Amino acid sequence: MREAEVLVIGAGPAGVMAAAAAAEQGRRVLLLDDNAAAGGQIWREGVAMPGEREDARRKAALGRLRESGAELLAGWRVFDAPAEGRLRAASATAAATFCYERLVLATGARERFLPFPGWTIPGVFGAGGLQALVKGGFPVEGKRVAVAGSGPLLLAVAAHLKLRGARITGVAEQAAFGRLLLFGASLMLYPAKLLEALRYRGALGAARYRTGCWPVAALGDSRLTGVRLTDGSKTWEEECELLACGFHLTPNTELAALLGCAFRQEFVEVNELQQTSIRNIYCAGEATEISGLEGALVQGEVAGLACAGRLEAARACNNRRRSTRSFARRLDAAFRLRSELRSLAVPQTIVCRCEDVTFAQLARYRTWTEAKLQARCGMGACQGRVCGPATQTIFGWKPGSVRPPLVPVPVSALCKDESTA
Repeated sequence: MREAEVLVIGAGPAGVMAAAAAAEQGRRVLLLDDNAAAGGQIWREGVAMPGEREDARRKAALGRLRESGAELLAGWRVFDAPAEGRLRAASATAAATFCYERLVLATGARERFLPFPGWTIPGVFGAGGLQALVKGGFPVEGKRVAVAGSGPLLLAVAAHLKLRGARITGVAEQAAFGRLLLFGASLMLYPAKLLEALRYRGALGAARYRTGCWPVAALGDSRLTGVRLTDGSKTWEEECELLACGFHLTPNTELAALLGCAFRQEFVEVNELQQTSIRNIYCAGEATEISGLEGALVQGEVAGLACAGRLEAARACNNRRRSTRSFARRLDAAFRLRSELRSLAVPQTIVCRCEDVTFAQLARYRTWTEAKLQARCGMGACQGRVCGPATQTIFGWKPGSVRPPLVPVPVSALCKDESTA
């Protein structure tokens, strides 16, 4: 059993800032993350390219974490909340109970996938997933890569892959030109973000960035050979060896749901101190809204200060916090998914990859619970993290109750759990 005054779950930018801010105020802080190192997806460590610049914000934040006195436990995944003030987590070799006085959920977000014919063909990746693989050494030099879906991540991924030697065939963004034009104009209020977007676009060179365009099929059999795209009026095919595809982001809120936190639509509801509906539980980062790196950093700072009792210092961040919340609303309006994406799947398209459940099998059911009981949709290793948001988009299904274990764990971890004793 491990005890902490402040327990932070998730070591992305929000979690790093929350842990550092609380520890700097003298609190005993534990920071848990399922990755091998702090940083999350956006600051994931990788194989450096010659001449590649180090991210100054990453260096500063991780340096602050190290100096703060907060303890990082990497490779741990929370799977249960057996009692108030307690969480159960497992690593590759052990399981433990973590007791806390204050809890910060900084669980981030994941890519939203929408099934379409061929999306399970080898060579089709999530956009962020391919980026993570490339950071780890997966070779893309000289390969033709198409990038498609929705969200600002597409442009960032395409620029990163181009830097690693990929031949970007184009970026297909489903959002309409008019919405993106309004969003681009609003970036005048956020000069740093505007410069970042322009830098990414400049890095792509002659590669086309198409708006109002989306994938309808991945082509090939044992490997990807191309992608079929449409703009709603005409359809065409482009050859590629890799397809990086994701439809914006969806928050990781399973632990918050298990703890009983209130929600605002699909996000965890918080107040101006990042406090949830449960008195001693706070939430920061993309589990509360998709607002990018700046939003995660300021929300983490606020949550950490609030957990340490520094309420005035936390409230002093409110101007920055309001600015990032305004940006989140603009982001949501710009990249809201179009209705045509609900009909990409055909009867034979696999929707639940873990259990090989097709669209035709699911079309006969009325709710997520029925689909789970009758077709095992969402019952596989990912626990509905991929097919859940997909079926919510396609069928309008709302996810059912969340139950432990939240992630696959060894039976030995469950046998030692107080909730099953």
